[in-house]
Amino acid sequence: MWLQKRIILKPKPRGFHLVTEELLERLPEIGQLRVGLAHFFLQHTSASLSINENADPSVRRDLELHLRRLIPDGAAHFAHRLEGPDDMPAHLKASLLGAAVTLPIADGRLSLGTWQGIYLGEHREHGGPRTVLVTLHGDAR
Repeated sequence: MWLQKRIILKPKPRGFHLVTEELLERLPEIGQLRVGLAHFFLQHTSASLSINENADPSVRRDLELHLRRLIPDGAAHFAHRLEGPDDMPAHLKASLLGAAVTLPIADGRLSLGTWQGIYLGEHREHGGPRTVLVTLHGDAR
């Protein structure tokens, strides 16, 4: 089975957000797969997708604080400034973290570890809705 679906995530404030459930709510087709892969591709250059801690929200806070220190808004050396002081830092963070994750599917479920979830890194103050193109491939049950 092959399936491709575009999912629009609700707008989120700047920071890291667990979006695993928001994505899975719109992907009941995963339940049909005995074994397969789910590829999640974020169609934006100022946000990111990654896998990380799904239990303790302080991890998300710490990631955001560290990246703000590592890549501050409005740094004097940025030439790209047309869309505001948070735009170039958002592009850098998105490049560092990436725009896609691929996860195995086993017995109709994503094979995430016990403490893992899918993060949307929203790197703009007002990023708006974010589009994820999901491709599922696998053997049906």
